[in-house]
Amino acid sequence: MSLNLDEKKAIVAEVSAQVANAQAIIIAEYRGMEVGQMTQLRAKTRESGVYFHVIKNSLVRRAVADTPYAGLAKHMVGPLAYGISTDPVAAAKVLHEFSRDNEKFVIKVGAIGEQVISRDEITALAVLPSRDELLARLLGTMQAPIAKFVQTLNEVPARFVRGLAMVRDSK
Repeated sequence: MSLNLDEKKAIVAEVSAQVANAQAIIIAEYRGMEVGQMTQLRAKTRESGVYFHVIKNSLVRRAVADTPYAGLAKHMVGPLAYGISTDPVAAAKVLHEFSRDNEKFVIKVGAIGEQVISRDEITALAVLPSRDELLARLLGTMQAPIAKFVQTLNEVPARFVRGLAMVRDSK
């Protein structure tokens, strides 16, 4: 089904708005995938807050022109799906996880800011912990010395009470 000029402009505007807020864009080839698999992937990306659509390459090229993601234009060949996210790890995680289970879904390339990244770099990004998990680890690390100090302070009276209990039991 062919799009008229107004529909094309609307799509370019929508993608441009997503790209303006994006931290990462990941491009994947979906050749040979079934509709049910694509529906499943769309549901997963929606849950993770990733904008995931199959869009004509020429329209996406127009949307990323004059943005930091303009370097992706030369990779936009063939049947491609685009994952655009404000969280670079979320997009990489969802798409990488799906590509492991579905061999017909192949991640081609991505970009974080002005830097174009390869499939291997996307895989490395996907295995990173999420932002929330990293913040939780940081908080745990910051809290550990204080907790250890409180535990040490608590041990002095506890040891004294245990000593008194042993004296009481021996008499």
